[in-house]
Amino acid sequence: MKKSVITVLVFVMFSMTVFAGGGGQQSQSTIPTDPNVPITLTVWCWDPNFNIFAMNEAAKIYNRDKPNVKINIVETPWADVQQKLITALGANETSSLPDILLMQDNTIQKNLITYPNAFLPVSDKIDINQFAKFKTGYGNMNGKYYGVPFDNGAAATFLRRDIVEQAGLKVEDFNNITWERFIELGKIVKQRTGVTMISFHANGREFINITLQSAGTWFFDTQGKPFINSNQVLKQAIELYIEMVNSGVVLPTTTRDDLNAAFNTGKVASVIEGCWTIASITAETSQKGKWAAVNVPRFGTIGSATNYSSNGGSGWMVLSNSKNPDVAIDFLAKTFAGSKELYDIILPSSGAITTWLPAADSAVYSQSSEYFGGQKIYTDLVSFAGKVPQVKYGVFNDEARAEVVKALAAIMQGAPIQKALDEAQRNVEFIINQ
Repeated sequence: MKKSVITVLVFVMFSMTVFAGGGGQQSQSTIPTDPNVPITLTVWCWDPNFNIFAMNEAAKIYNRDKPNVKINIVETPWADVQQKLITALGANETSSLPDILLMQDNTIQKNLITYPNAFLPVSDKIDINQFAKFKTGYGNMNGKYYGVPFDNGAAATFLRRDIVEQAGLKVEDFNNITWERFIELGKIVKQRTGVTMISFHANGREFINITLQSAGTWFFDTQGKPFINSNQVLKQAIELYIEMVNSGVVLPTTTRDDLNAAFNTGKVASVIEGCWTIASITAETSQKGKWAAVNVPRFGTIGSATNYSSNGGSGWMVLSNSKNPDVAIDFLAKTFAGSKELYDIILPSSGAITTWLPAADSAVYSQSSEYFGGQKIYTDLVSFAGKVPQVKYGVFNDEARAEVVKALAAIMQGAPIQKALDEAQRNVEFIINQ
């Protein structure tokens, strides 16, 4: 009997050593010198016009020197990436996971803390100091850096120049303005052209994200405690959103495809989003020359408010279950962390503004964009990115955002703002304290 118990305990301890944190032991590999040895790296990411496009171009560049390495890209929506990751790591069954995956910045810290052995540090082979400092902080854990920063998510107001001018306005009328003024201008556009000013997801998540960060606040305070029911900026953002919907300035949409279709087909005159949305805007080639970009509106009554924000942003993570971790890191080192050519290729088509500092010296950034009516849009967007207030997302960022979305839905159905936010605060506190 004792022998059986000891055997079981030994097995359990061995299993815990191998799978601690859901990551497993790091696979041992080196970069093969024999070009005839085939290697496949599987990558999970989303958005064919942006991330998948960039990864395909990176594969082409890497294959010049490493033709034996196949990059197998699996289109996976972000929500599915996170859910599959949690399911696999929680069950200690990592065989279904890829070698590389794209992770949103606001969840990197939580995943590193929850699954400390699931990801590989890359800073031994990649100079993280060559990336924008605010991006590298997301992947820093105990002095090591995990993952390679990608896009920075700098936000802008993207305008249909022709629709705005049809309303008797100019693009400049939308620059450096308040949200209150934006609503006024939106009403003018709708009255004179019949076109709704802007589209947002019906749950208001993007609007809330952008407005909060523009004022330098978030769902958590500087100590990491939930900051929802007493957050006056959040309350004002909700009040603004309600006013925009009720006044007909916003066309609510239910999916990302619906949102893209709204501005691609001219149902709305603008979209306020991270710069990565350029890929979806320029996908509609018939509108070349009809677009422009300015900064985002600000709160008119909040002293910390700015006309700059971000939404999104992500980084490439290497998983410890990879059978070829050295190859995976080498691939990222020679492309997203080492190729100006890559960023020169993907910038005009996707709006992937780099956070890899050497690429910012490229002449491509200072070129005029024909699609945006000759505007030096990338110079402007880089300028916007440098002025974005930094906020602390918090470990439970996804949970907090989900609760605020639920609160907004209740408010839109008639619930008092304070009551809905009190409930959201309690729910987030309960999740944290579990």
